[in-house]
Order: sequence, then structure tokens, then C-alpha cells
Amino acid sequence: MSKIVVVGSSNTDMVIRSRTIPRPGETVIGGQFVMNAGGKGANQAVAAARLGGDVAFVARVGNDMFGKQAIQGLVAEGIDTRYVKKDETEATGIALILVDEQAENLISVASGANEKLSPEDVLEAEETSRLISSAKVIVTQLETPLATLEKTAELASQFQIPLILDPAPAPKTPLPASLLEKLACIKPNETEASYLTGIPVTDFDSARQAARILHEKGVKMVLITLGRQGVLVSDGIREPEILPAIQVEAVDSTAAGDCFSGALACGLAEGKSLRDAAQFAIVAAGLSVTRLGAQQSMPTREEVLAFTEGKK
Repeated sequence: MSKIVVVGSSNTDMVIRSRTIPRPGETVIGGQFVMNAGGKGANQAVAAARLGGDVAFVARVGNDMFGKQAIQGLVAEGIDTRYVKKDETEATGIALILVDEQAENLISVASGANEKLSPEDVLEAEETSRLISSAKVIVTQLETPLATLEKTAELASQFQIPLILDPAPAPKTPLPASLLEKLACIKPNETEASYLTGIPVTDFDSARQAARILHEKGVKMVLITLGRQGVLVSDGIREPEILPAIQVEAVDSTAAGDCFSGALACGLAEGKSLRDAAQFAIVAAGLSVTRLGAQQSMPTREEVLAFTEGKK
């Protein structure tokens, strides 16, 4: 049975990298275009698989060219795709991504079949093969319906399986208290943490305040990514600490957060402590930003270990 189960989105990313990101009404000429497999869920699944995880993916794609290509790519990564359904009424999700020379990005998503991923899909995966109850770690995001996430959390809680929520895209409305209290871990960035807690998160002190609020809502472990400032790690018991980001030349940060989540899941599934799993994820995510694209930017386990050994 799979150790890591990812429940979430699969998209096709259409990326233009140019000098600047256009302002409203502006056209920027010149740039590089690539089309890649993406979607936060699929990205996290690929990240975990490349880092040594035994991964299964629960998702929906369209019964179209993009959906077929997405499944082929996941299979090539060694991911169990038996629970990826082809939707007959909706197209595969599409993400339009603009990336500038500073590796900042702007993303617009047409969710398509992702919006059809249902609680019944998750329940079916459990009932047919005990997918949820046999997992070591489950990973979710917010690119699929909230009801599906709530069913996943309900099953994870029932079977006492740790659930990681990457709360992206940033929630515009508060997440239900009944959901938060079922989470083993939540991994927001500054913007997402601000939405979740009402605390404007800009630095270590404000991140620590936000983490305290999330613990009070029932979340056991909190990691808040602060970009170049590093990652705040809090287990609700010891004093929170900041783990520094690694120093690299950034090219494209599009899937760095997804890489972090997949690597974190991989580390926790292996029995690493929260701090050690977070450190592993920091290196993996840092390496991912040195490459263009989403899934193809995910580093291998060997690359992460080589970088870590080189820094000792």
C-alpha cells in the first residue's frame, strides 16, 4: 500500500517567462513559452515520488489530450494513478503562468475537472483498497472543492493518519473549525497565514503570532514559509524557530511551495522529526526554484542529499 496519498488538483501549465509581468492593459513582447504538467496536487505527488516516496494520487482530469498526458507523466514518475478519474463533462484544469526575471510569478487557473473531484471519489478509494487508512501521510490543498477536503480530513481523523494541508490558493473565507482541528500540519506562506489568522504576516514575530492562533484552532504542527527569510517551524510544544532558506540563484518559483509540501510529506512518512522533515523540504524547494517549470523542476532525493552533504 502507498505511504503517501495526495488528494488534489491536476492542471496543464502554460508558462511565459519574460522580462516583466504585464500591468493591466499592458503587453510585454518577447519571452519564452513552455507547456508543462502542473496542478498543486500533481506537483506535490511528483515531488514526493522523486524524493523516494511511495505515492498514490486521487484526482480528476478531463477526458482530453491534456488529461491523458497528465496521467502518462504521473505513471512515468512511478505514481499510482488508479484513483485519477477522467471526467466526461469537464476539461482538464489549465493554469496560465507569467514569470519575470526575478522569478516572481502571476497565475490564473481554470479549474475544469478539478471542481468535480468529489467526497465520493475519496470514499471510493478508501472502500475499494483502503487507500486512506493504509497511508502514512496524506497531503491536500485548496484547488479542489472544500467538501472533498473535509471528507479527506474526516477519514484521516477516523483512521488517525496525519493530514498535511497546503492552504493554497489563499483562502478568501475562513476555513471551518471542524476542518482545522483535524489537521496534523498546515503549511501556509505569508499571504495564506494572514488570511487564515487575520495577522499580517511579514516576519518572524508576526509568523509566531499566526502560528499560535493556528495552534489554538487545533492544528498540531505549523510551518509558515517566509520566502528568503526562511521557514517558521512550530510544534505547539517548544518555542517556534526559524530555519533559514538555502542560498541559490532563483529562476522560477512557480512550484516551490508544492515541492516543499511533497518533501515535507516524504520526510514525515519516513519518521523524521518535524524539524528534520522541514529542513529536508527547505533544501528540496530551494533546488526547485533554480529550474523552470513545475513538475520538471522537482529535484531527486540524490540531488537533495548531495546538496546537504556538500554544505556540511
